[in-house]
Amino acid sequence: MNIVIAGGSGLIGTALTAALRERGDEVVHLVRRAATAPNEVSWVPATGRLDPGALSGVDAVISLGGASVGRLPWTPRYRDELWRSRIDATRTIVDALHALAARGEAVPALLSASASGFYGSVPGARLTEQSTGGDTFLARLCAEWEAEALRASDVTGVALLRTSPILHPEGVLRPMIRLTRLGLGGPLGSGKQVWPWISLEDEVRAILHILDRRITGPVNLAGPVLATNAEIGRELARALHRPFWVPAPAFALRPVLSRDATDSLLLADANVEPAVLTRTGFTFSHETARDAIRASIS
Repeated sequence: MNIVIAGGSGLIGTALTAALRERGDEVVHLVRRAATAPNEVSWVPATGRLDPGALSGVDAVISLGGASVGRLPWTPRYRDELWRSRIDATRTIVDALHALAARGEAVPALLSASASGFYGSVPGARLTEQSTGGDTFLARLCAEWEAEALRASDVTGVALLRTSPILHPEGVLRPMIRLTRLGLGGPLGSGKQVWPWISLEDEVRAILHILDRRITGPVNLAGPVLATNAEIGRELARALHRPFWVPAPAFALRPVLSRDATDSLLLADANVEPAVLTRTGFTFSHETARDAIRASIS
């Protein structure tokens, strides 16, 4: 296959690019600078600049870009960057796909990133791809992000990759590792909130599964066995041979990290189930958070 990736230099994009090339696929990256290699194409999503010809003859475009939600705190200025970086990039790609269709050319499939944060905080609920969106800042952002991607559904198939936090040292575990190594690991809020999660290996394998089977619509990229915030933190502490005992109450987190970030990321309770992946025959390499943490820390 010929694949174009936006956001190819990030954690997921780097691993996905390696997996695609290992199996013989051709991969081109969209880069926000002057292209310096044959497998790069320059674009400027902030101004909507992308030559539609860069997508001509391509089998799929995988859009993973966006400012990191893991950068804290979410100041008003950074919330705007989180929003614009996702909407501008997706809009630019979709406009280029429409331009190809207007020329009468074949239009590649679109696999567009989203997040399990789409569901917000819904304690006690089992959340499948059919569940409605939430009302946190991240949930509202995901809803608009997905709506922008779905504008391409009149010319091609669109898959929405509702990715859960990646249990990896360069993912959601990064700040937790720092605190845990200092002996400051502990529950965030009550610690009882269910955190959706996935390993980096299964994230990449799931994207390939969606690509190869031409799955469309929303897909929850989440591990099959639920885990609470405290369970994930405790497993990390065990892997690092450190204590897990210092709680961080909600009232202390919100002023430091911003209410939007705290409520969208740390205190949200969302039991996200990978219903589409399971139904289409996907098997997980890491079925529990403990498996994912142990594999990434070892």
